[in-house]
Amino acid sequence: MMEDFSYALPQTGSAAPLTPRDERASLLVVADRMEAADLEPVANAAGLRLLGVTPLADAPVRLDLQAQCDTVLLVCPTLTPLLERLLVQLETQAIQNGMAVILVAGLETIDLAFACLRSPHSQLLCDPDRTELAAALVAAGEHRPAAGQVHEVDREGARLQQLSEEVGRLARTLDALTERTRMAAPSFDLGPRISDRPSDYIGMPALAPIGAPAGALTPTTDKAASTITATQVRDLLRARRIRADFLPGDLFADPAWDMMLDLLAARLEHERVSVSSLCIAAAVPPTTALRWIRTLTDKGLVERQADPHDGRRVFIALAQEATDALTRWFGASRRLLAN
Repeated sequence: MMEDFSYALPQTGSAAPLTPRDERASLLVVADRMEAADLEPVANAAGLRLLGVTPLADAPVRLDLQAQCDTVLLVCPTLTPLLERLLVQLETQAIQNGMAVILVAGLETIDLAFACLRSPHSQLLCDPDRTELAAALVAAGEHRPAAGQVHEVDREGARLQQLSEEVGRLARTLDALTERTRMAAPSFDLGPRISDRPSDYIGMPALAPIGAPAGALTPTTDKAASTITATQVRDLLRARRIRADFLPGDLFADPAWDMMLDLLAARLEHERVSVSSLCIAAAVPPTTALRWIRTLTDKGLVERQADPHDGRRVFIALAQEATDALTRWFGASRRLLAN
């Protein structure tokens, strides 16, 4: 029989147990007046490892020194002198390193943040609630692009379905974390309404005409366009808005259509429309409006136009084909109503 030559090691002290390596994707938060403890539940629900919270003033150095970071969440609700430089640095690193970026802006900073967006995978939110923020974090973690690669934009139907599933899943997770029995009731408030007068329109002041002069859209639509006025387009928008006075407003939310009509009216008025004013015109939460602006841009229905006087701002305008299509629609609908 073989002898047992194994010996027990002498107990010289109790060794601390090894902590398993955290393999989750990392999250760095750049924000002022925000505590890590407030973000920990959201980060955990999104499956991310929180690296910490860095003030905006320290962010440029922290981003340069950070060896590896999968996702950066930048909260910038107010304008600061260094914000533009920080946004450009962040977007540049996102493209170079494949880092996912989530920008949380306010109405004061949404135009600057939108103008600085360069990576097609960066997400822009505006005053989101906790569920929207968690859904954005999940999307960033699951769909982070590889460094230096350009990915094809997902089909919109699949993307919206995925977003809906993510929001639902995160809502259930957050409920469990905070021991809530139910989510808060949804709001039927659709936000500010379109002004009754063009001069009250919350957009940019009238500037030089965009593209062709009024009434000269294309050779095929000149005659039809000459019969359409901005007042008629805004009357249609107001008629759509007053439905909420009689029926629950969330039954008829149609932000893409409202935005396109508003852009058509602005074009007929020779006005340029900023991102912030278009979000107001959509009459939905601003984060929802931003998603639709990106969708309409991806589909070629609207386009970005740089402000020649201010590089920190871009305008949104109808593409020519979309203008022609809306003009033909107005003509066709009038014939139907006339009969």
